[in-house]
Amino acid sequence: MAERSTRAPLQAALVAGETSGDLLAGLLLDGMSRRWPQMASAGIGGPQMVRRGFQAWWPSDKLAVRGYVEVLRHYREIVGIRRQLRDRLLAGKPDVFIGVDAPDFNLDLEADLKAAGIPCVHFIAPSVWAWRPERVDKIRRSTDHVLCIFPFEPELLARHGIAASYVGHPLANVIPMEPDRAAARVALDLPLDAKVLAVLPGSRASEIQYLAARFFDACRLLQAQRPDMVFVVPAIPALRPRITEAVAAAGMTDRVRIVEGRSHQVLAACDLTLIASGTATLEAALYKRPMVIAYNMHWLSWQLMKRKRLQPWVGLPNILCRDFVVPELLQDQASSPALADAVLAWLAAPEKMAALTQRFTALHHELQRDTPSLCSDAIQTVLQA
Repeated sequence: MAERSTRAPLQAALVAGETSGDLLAGLLLDGMSRRWPQMASAGIGGPQMVRRGFQAWWPSDKLAVRGYVEVLRHYREIVGIRRQLRDRLLAGKPDVFIGVDAPDFNLDLEADLKAAGIPCVHFIAPSVWAWRPERVDKIRRSTDHVLCIFPFEPELLARHGIAASYVGHPLANVIPMEPDRAAARVALDLPLDAKVLAVLPGSRASEIQYLAARFFDACRLLQAQRPDMVFVVPAIPALRPRITEAVAAAGMTDRVRIVEGRSHQVLAACDLTLIASGTATLEAALYKRPMVIAYNMHWLSWQLMKRKRLQPWVGLPNILCRDFVVPELLQDQASSPALADAVLAWLAAPEKMAALTQRFTALHHELQRDTPSLCSDAIQTVLQA
């Protein structure tokens, strides 16, 4: 088959769920646009994708739901969106469909599209090595190729007959190897000599519901022991009112600084972070910042999920390092006193913080690849098949 650039413009459909998927899809679109300059793209996406010319039929935050109970509350709306999108794509027949993360939404959609002859690529392998190994059969049935962001994944998928490529993690090229803490503090108008704690209670409404009160009460306890500590929260605009309310409920309105977006700048500026388990923990690792990882969800969702857990780690930095290099406090363990104590433990052990910086630097090098180009190479292979 001739290269796509010599034919009609590429028609690509994408679905990205939540903030992290939007960021990853935006970087993917950068590489695709270089290879196919006249490409048209549409589907479900967020502001990073829209900035690159993507036509968002639905916003990505419609899919930003985690946990069994939480999904059930939005089930009818999400299924309705998937049905409408599937019908639209089956009628329009794009040249390729790319599902970015959101496996519970995308894999079923990809199965229908692949059965109709539309090539399907899935970006970010579902973490069958950590949760829900039964999804392997669904991945094989649903996708033509999987783009993997961790180096051990292609071999694992190949054992199950799934074509895959390691493309590196896009964030490893976005985040500098040696972050400039001083410059970030100047940009955020933070004191250069203070201890700064970045507080990231999540990018979903459900995470704010279950974590924010614990996080900001922990900040209150930390303030009592470290009056000089500065607390900074990067908030996506839609969740800022809820975060502001949680800060006020903890009596920390005058001590917690809330900024819209700018999570990378906040991570660059901080000394360490109190953070919800998720993609943001990998971002913090790439910024070489010590962290305390926490998570809490509806008790029934937790009971169901922990039965499908395959590894002792939940946080991505620990999974990738194959060790508890940073503490994880989950469910009832994630009490405000325990969170505060874990933060103080880091501050009391500067030698451990320095060793962690070295470990995270090695991880950064391992994940650093020309991800946009490698993704486009793999997509081109699928189109030529």
